[in-house]
Amino acid sequence: MRRLSRYGWRAQHLAAFASTLFAVWACGVNEGGSEDPGEPTLSWTDVGSSAARPPSGEVGRYGFGSPASAVDIAMWDIDISPDGAGLPPGGSTVTDGLKVYQKKCMACHGPTGTEGPFDVLAGRVPGDEFRFAEDRSLRSTVGSYWPFATTLFDYTRRAMPFDFPGSLSDEEVYGVVGAMLFLNGLLSEDAVVDSATVAEIIMPARDRFIPDDRTGGPKIR
Repeated sequence: MRRLSRYGWRAQHLAAFASTLFAVWACGVNEGGSEDPGEPTLSWTDVGSSAARPPSGEVGRYGFGSPASAVDIAMWDIDISPDGAGLPPGGSTVTDGLKVYQKKCMACHGPTGTEGPFDVLAGRVPGDEFRFAEDRSLRSTVGSYWPFATTLFDYTRRAMPFDFPGSLSDEEVYGVVGAMLFLNGLLSEDAVVDSATVAEIIMPARDRFIPDDRTGGPKIR
């Protein structure tokens, strides 16, 4: 087979494209003055939509999608406030959460939350002194950075595990959050984890964050 030059290949495809345009135009010739009124016509609104051609000057629509229902919106309306508003019912235990952690979290974060190729989850310094500049490995750990356990629940439910985000049940999320709090010395191994536990626990870094209440001037959020 003879190989086309770069320009020959382009010419061939341009010719095919022009032929397709002509065919589409020919299908619409019958509209508004057809030589054969009985021949069905194809207009641009027929592609992907059964709607009739809109009046001249109006924008056509393809008819994709549908209005969001209350159920559709509720599926995405899962944000959780720092005070715990929005936490789902149910719960788990640290013991069960450690089992889920071993199956679905350990590969990325290690057996104790301090190993693995991704973020270090566990780690605190004596007195919770927050020496971030001295030990950068503690900058994002649950015990030395996260100000609210409710945020930890929200993030875990939305984004974890990394390879299948959103696949954990609410009970599994409660358990995994409990496991991470346990690995940071914030819960005992026999603790029950539910909405009250997650909302009421005082995280070491809670007072390290302040509301951004600046007014006037350039605002950086």
